[in-house]
Amino acid sequence: MGENEATRDKKRDQVGTRDRHRTGPGQFEGNGAVVSRMTGAFLRAALMVLMISMPSLFLQDVSSDTTQIVVLVAILAFLMTFVEYFSEYPSMIEFRFAPPFNRLRFGALFLTILLLSLIFGSKAMPTDIGMLSARLGGHLGNAMDFPYSPVRLVVLMLPAEADASVVASVRMAAGLSYTMSILMLFVFLSLVRLFGWPTRRGAFNVWINLPMFDPTGGGDVMRRLRRDAALNIVLGILLPFLIPALIKASASLIDPITMENPQTLIWTMSAWAFLPASLIMRGIALSRVADLIAEKRARADARAKAKSDEKERFQTV
Repeated sequence: MGENEATRDKKRDQVGTRDRHRTGPGQFEGNGAVVSRMTGAFLRAALMVLMISMPSLFLQDVSSDTTQIVVLVAILAFLMTFVEYFSEYPSMIEFRFAPPFNRLRFGALFLTILLLSLIFGSKAMPTDIGMLSARLGGHLGNAMDFPYSPVRLVVLMLPAEADASVVASVRMAAGLSYTMSILMLFVFLSLVRLFGWPTRRGAFNVWINLPMFDPTGGGDVMRRLRRDAALNIVLGILLPFLIPALIKASASLIDPITMENPQTLIWTMSAWAFLPASLIMRGIALSRVADLIAEKRARADARAKAKSDEKERFQTV
């Protein structure tokens, strides 16, 4: 009898009085994080598809071959963007956890392609917003077309027998695209200098925001970052001038890119203005990261020196 009661008390102690494991909230939080990440990845991928498809949607007389290529590129972009942003840690995209670096770049490119698509689409089917965008682009093109400017070099890249309407379209597209890239750089510089990007929202993790950067590649990390930053900035400044000159110099060897096709003109001018500006932004961001590492090292050295001085003072006493 006593043994049975003792056994019963032991089982009650093991089962009845032990607190249950609380797995529900953690599981719900994990599911919520997955759903949120999936929703964000899908939204970003859908916006990427929309940006790639915009010229074909707004322009008239798009060939079936062009449509098939656009659909294929849009599908690939959707899959790559969704997989990249659905994963918990980045594999290719830099500064993914340091907004609004990538949002600013995508927004500038999206707005540039949208405005150019509206402008060239309104030539076949005029709309108020398309005509307003065309007038704005014309003023920007004329303002940016001064001697030795990148826009002037793009206009001079065209063959001498080019039609006046083609020249005006190229000048307008180049001026609008280059202005958007300058505005993008101005906004990013303001975020860095005035608002303390990227540390305003919390600590900055170098390794997950620079997944392609190898810290064991040799040499000091801070020195390598500053070198890469300088290289990106120099290339970004020179490319808008070098690309038209190289195309003009190679015109006798290969057929130059035709600018009579509106879709070709939209993507060519957008890439010509956006890629150099993106390189400059990356250079500024890498330089900022190098400065953060230098500040952290200085604080660590100061703390180590303070501890050393305190230890020496204690030993002296």
